[in-house]
Amino acid sequence: MDMGKALLFYLTLFLLIFAICTNSFHYDYDLWARLIAGMGVIDGGGVLKSDFLSYTPVHTWYDHEWGSGVVFYLFLKLFGPFSLIVLESILYFGIFFVISRIIKLRTNTLPYNIIFYIFPIIAVAENFNNPVRCHLFSFLLFSVFLYILEIARKGNNKPLFVIPLITIIWNNLHGGVVSGIGLILLYIIGEFLNRKPIKKYIITFLISTPLLIINPWGFDYIKFLLMANTMKRPDVAEWWGIFEKINIFSFIPFKLFMLSILGIETITLIKNKAQSVVDWWNNLDKTKYIILFATLYLGFTKVKLLPFFVITGTIFGYEDFYKIISKIKFPEWKNRVLYSVLLIMTIFSLLIKDISIPVNFEAYPVKEVEFVKINNLKGKILVNFGLGSYVAYKLYPNNLIYMDGRYEEVYYEGMVPLLKKFYLVMPYWNEVLVKYPPDIMILENDYPVYGVLKESKSWVNVYEGKRFGVFVKKDAVKDHYQLPSQDIKYYKDTLFDTDIKFKKRV
Repeated sequence: MDMGKALLFYLTLFLLIFAICTNSFHYDYDLWARLIAGMGVIDGGGVLKSDFLSYTPVHTWYDHEWGSGVVFYLFLKLFGPFSLIVLESILYFGIFFVISRIIKLRTNTLPYNIIFYIFPIIAVAENFNNPVRCHLFSFLLFSVFLYILEIARKGNNKPLFVIPLITIIWNNLHGGVVSGIGLILLYIIGEFLNRKPIKKYIITFLISTPLLIINPWGFDYIKFLLMANTMKRPDVAEWWGIFEKINIFSFIPFKLFMLSILGIETITLIKNKAQSVVDWWNNLDKTKYIILFATLYLGFTKVKLLPFFVITGTIFGYEDFYKIISKIKFPEWKNRVLYSVLLIMTIFSLLIKDISIPVNFEAYPVKEVEFVKINNLKGKILVNFGLGSYVAYKLYPNNLIYMDGRYEEVYYEGMVPLLKKFYLVMPYWNEVLVKYPPDIMILENDYPVYGVLKESKSWVNVYEGKRFGVFVKKDAVKDHYQLPSQDIKYYKDTLFDTDIKFKKRV
C-alpha cells in the first residue's frame, strides 16, 4: 500500500513540477556564459580562467559555476535545447524528493500528502523557473547534506563519510557549497546545545572544509569564495531583501509560506508544555530551530537565497503541522480525489500549452542582436550587464561586450555603478562612454538614457524593436540596413546557434 502511495505521489509531484518548468518565458540571463564555460571544457579541453568576451578591464575568471556549465553544455550538445528544461525539472523534483525522504526519516507520518507540497513548490517557483540555473545544484545538495546529517542524528554515522566527496563535487558545480559547510557548523552548535555527541560533526567539518582547495584555481579560489559570499550587490535585484521597498508586493507565495511555517512553529512551541522553563528548554530541539532561523534570515535578506528556508521549513513544518491537525478525521476518499484532480489538471495544462523552446522578445534583444549580425556591425558593444552573456554568445567574435552577469567572477568593482549612472542619466552619466567607448549600443527603451540618445547628435537609433533599440555612432551609419526576420520559428530554431569555437588543447 505504501509503495503504491509513494509512486502516485512522486508521479504527481514530478508532473506538477514539469508543468511549472515548461511555463518558463525565457532562459536565465547567465545561462549563455555558463554554456561558453562548458564549451571551453568539453570542446577546448580545459577550464576557462581568462575572459575573452569583454573590451573592458578584467581579472582572472574565477568561475565558481564551471561544473554546472559543463553539465548544461553536455545536455545541450547531446539532447538539444529542450533538454535544459527537462534537466531543470529533474533538479527541481530532486530537491522535493530528498525533502520527502527526510520527512519520512524524522517522523512516523507518511510524507505523501501532495497538498502540503504545493505551497513550497509555488513559493520557490519564481526562483527556479528560469531554465536552467546553477543554484539548483546547491539547493539539491544542501537537501542531501540535511538528509545525511539527519541520518547521523538517528545514530547511523556511515553516510557522513560521503559528505567530503560531495563537497568536492559541489565545490566545482557551484559556489553555494559554503551553505553546506555552514550547515555542518549549525549541526555542531545545535547538537552541542542539545547535549548530544558532536565529535562526528566536527570531524566531518574538519575533513570537508580543506577539500574546498580542490578546484582549478587552488587556494586563490578560496579567497574568491570568501569575497563573493560577503560582498554587497546593491545593483543586482536578486540580492535584495524580500521586504525592501521594491519587493513589498513581490514574492507573495513565499511570504505566505513563511508566515504559515512561523505560525505552525509558534503553535508547536506554545503547545510544548513543560513544568518549568528549564524543562521546556531541555525538550527543545535546538538544532532544528537554529537551522530554521538561520535559513529564514537568508530568505529575509536575499531573494536569491529564500529557497533555503523553503527547504528547511517544509521538512520541519510538515511534522509539526500534522501534530496540530492529528485529531481531525478526514474521509478516506480525500486523497484519491485530490490526486485525480491534480493529475487531470496537470496533464491538461501540458496538453494545451506550447511545450517548446521559450523565446522572449521583451526579456532579450533577440531581433536587435539579429539586426547587428545580419548587417555585419562589428566592434565594441554596450548592453545592460544582465544581457551581456547572451549578446556575447550570439555575436562573438565580431563584437566584444562591456560586461555581463559574471559580475565579481571577471570584472572589477565599479563597473556596474558606472553602467547604472549611464542608464539613469545621473550626473556624469556619459563617463562610461568616455572611459570605455563603444561602437554599438543595444538599450532598453524604458530607461531615461534611451530618450537622451535619441536626441543625441553623436548617436543614431538605426533599429527599434518593441523594447530595445540599436544605436550606432553617427559617422558609422550606413545608407541601408537589412531588417531581421519576423518568423518566431526561425528564432526558436537558431536561439542556441553561436560562432564561438574552441580548438582542443594538446
